[in-house]
Amino acid sequence: MLKEVKNLLDERKKKVLQAIVEEYINTAEPVSSNALTKSHGLECSSATIRNEMSELEKSGFLDKTHTSSGRIPSAKGYRYYVDELLNDNDISLEEVKYISSKLETKVNEIEDLTKIAANTISEVTHYTTVSIGPKTMTQLIEEIKFVLLGTRMMMAVILTDSGLVKETIIKFDEDVNEKQVETMNYMFNNKLKNQPIDTIDRPLEEYLYDEMTYSVNVIKPIIEQIKRVLEEDNKIYLEGTNKSFDLPEFNSLEVAKNFVNILDTKELVADMLNSGFAEDINVYIGEENEKQELKDFSVVTFKHKVKGKDIGTIGIIGPKRMDYSKVISVMKYINKKLNGEN
Repeated sequence: MLKEVKNLLDERKKKVLQAIVEEYINTAEPVSSNALTKSHGLECSSATIRNEMSELEKSGFLDKTHTSSGRIPSAKGYRYYVDELLNDNDISLEEVKYISSKLETKVNEIEDLTKIAANTISEVTHYTTVSIGPKTMTQLIEEIKFVLLGTRMMMAVILTDSGLVKETIIKFDEDVNEKQVETMNYMFNNKLKNQPIDTIDRPLEEYLYDEMTYSVNVIKPIIEQIKRVLEEDNKIYLEGTNKSFDLPEFNSLEVAKNFVNILDTKELVADMLNSGFAEDINVYIGEENEKQELKDFSVVTFKHKVKGKDIGTIGIIGPKRMDYSKVISVMKYINKKLNGEN
């Protein structure tokens, strides 16, 4: 289909479509031929531009509003713009400096880096961002450390290969001593180091029961609590929620209410962030979103990795009249900075 679309648009039509999309993104007003002649420097007459606009409308790239003779981009027009026409280096020197300073902030946990990146994208683009840390169950266990807090209480600290740290407190119905804790540190690490987190299953329980002489009352709560803390849903973070309500699209009570409901539905947001392909920037425009609730919006997701390690996913949700050029440029620059590229 994309090849057919490319054949439909000659260079002049491409320039007219690009100008209309960018003018509409900037003004939120239907675009007339006169506006293009004045502000985009197209080297052709208003009559020629009107003819090109009419052809683009017939091909489904533009829509005509009822209140004006101007045109606005259709979902098809936005899609062509995103795939073929946008500038993915639309980032100023001031924005580069700001992003660089934000990403230099020291972090203690991997989730903090995702939150900082999401906040930075929201600050620069002025859209609402949502973010989630890396999927826990796909990571490898780097180390498990047990620390005795009392005769019947112990803390477990689990470190993964992505830098994720999970802590949990385990309580027992019988006394546990330091010697037992030392043995458990050895046994658990010997069995689990460099293994996927989902290795913590029934065979492991049986293995530990066989290898250790301690009571089931000691081993079972350890395994159950570790599994519980690792299987917890990753927290979803919101940044810049109020920014969207400054956009004219959100003057519609229905759109604003739908937007709030989306952000309040954790499962919907998680599905949105987990869609698309790893290591890619994915753009979903209106009806391209699988969920009916997202049909009035565009969603851009960014699965970011540092040196091959998954550190989470960031999503931007906004109107279909999103500044895709700015959003994608910022995401690409952040990805370069996270991976130490200049």
